[in-house]
This record gives sequence, C-alpha cells and structure tokens, in this order.
Amino acid sequence: MIPNVLSIAGSDPSGGAGIQADIKAISANGAFAMAALTALTAQNTQGVTGIHLVPPEFVKDQIAAIFADIRVDAIKIGMIANADIAVAVAQALEPHATIPIVLDPVMIAKGGAALLQPDAVQVLRDVLLPMATLMTPNLPEAAHLLGCDIAETRDDMVGQGRALCALGVETVLMKGGHLDGPESPDCLVTTDTVTWYEAGRTQTQNTHGTGCTLSSALAAQLAKGLGPEAATAAAKSYVARAIAQAGDLSVGTGHGPTHHFAAHYSTRG
Repeated sequence: MIPNVLSIAGSDPSGGAGIQADIKAISANGAFAMAALTALTAQNTQGVTGIHLVPPEFVKDQIAAIFADIRVDAIKIGMIANADIAVAVAQALEPHATIPIVLDPVMIAKGGAALLQPDAVQVLRDVLLPMATLMTPNLPEAAHLLGCDIAETRDDMVGQGRALCALGVETVLMKGGHLDGPESPDCLVTTDTVTWYEAGRTQTQNTHGTGCTLSSALAAQLAKGLGPEAATAAAKSYVARAIAQAGDLSVGTGHGPTHHFAAHYSTRG
C-alpha cells in the first residue's frame, strides 16, 4: 500500500523549497503527497520579496478536509510563519497524535529573509515541538530555539539535541552543515542514543530547499514504516544525490534547487 504524507508549509513559486519541494521529495521517496498551505511567498533563487499569510482558520480547514476523507500516514510541518498559524496547526493535529510528525523549524530563507515571526518561536517550542516524532533543526535554528550559542563542536551538537529532546520531541536530527571544516556531519539524538551520519561537504550553490527536501523525504520514509535511524539514512542518501546532480538543472541565477528526481531523469544517462 502506498502511504499518504501531508505537508503543512508555505509555497515557493520558484519550485525549489516549501510545498513545491515537499511534494517532489515525498513523491520521489515513494509516497503520495498532500499539502496544506500556511503562506504564499514571492521568491526566486535570489531571495524572498514578499510573504502573504493564509488565515489561521483556513489553515485548519485545509487540514480538517484532508483528515475527513483521506488516511494520513505521516505529517511534515515546515513554515508556520506566526503564532496564530502555529496554534491553528497544533489544534488541527491534536486529535491525530499517533501519526508520525516531522517538524522542520523553518526560520530563515537561504537568502536571509525571516520566515518565522518572533511570536511564533515560543509556540513552536512549547506546543508543536512536543507533538513531533522527529525534528530537523540546523545549528542556528537549534540555538535560537534553546536561547544559546550556535554549536561549534560535535559535543555541542549532541548536547543541544538532547536539550531539545528534554522539551518533548522524541528524536532530533541535528544538521551539521554550519560547522567549520570539510565535513558536514549530522547526528540523530534521542534521550539515550546518538547516531552519526558522516558526509563530505559538496561545493555547490544549488542548495535551495535542502531542509524542506530532507524533512519531507524523512516523513515519506517514516510513513513507509522505517524507524528513525533507517529513515534518516534513506532520506540523507536521497538528498545527497539530489544535491550532487543539481547541476543537471538550469534554474535561476542564485541558490539553485536540488534535483529532486535525479533517480528518475538526468542528463547523465
């Protein structure tokens, strides 16, 4: 049976991030993708020039419509924009607590634009985070949620991952792309365990939407029945290939997108 995955996030009209990236990543990872929009953005590979928020009640209506008719096997939460939308999402998902939730705390766009208003940070930390099965912060996001300095070492990453677990999330994937050096290690942290995923740093500017893509691939893999460690390995392998073959695309002049369907079509034959 093909699983169904619901993404709750904002729209990127350039197709590299947000809902558009989520749908591609979920589909490429073998699940049926559904989407409830929290915001419309005006953006391209060079940056975000405008944000139009969806009314919170309509966000709830979208989610309710899905659950009224369709089985949902996993949920990905991305851009929530403000506190009212965050509360609306939490209220809509509260009756469905047994479904795996991947929370990607989208705060800042690749070009530097703020995608999460300050009043939403506390709601994300106090309400949505405890509902999540797996959270995927990069190092600045983790530090912002915890009110501490950005992790600079592997020990810092583990410590901050465990601090986030103490706030209620089951598992945290600390993304180490902001560490200095040639390596880009990630660690999957629970209260009791740490699993490292080693990777070299790929020199490319085609990284628009990598966080959206990874969290959506994770949701699809969890929906297929994999545990967090195996799901993370599969999702990271998928994203690594999408980045490695992003040069096959010709999209924009800034931070280009990853190649979500590299396994399905490519200029490399």
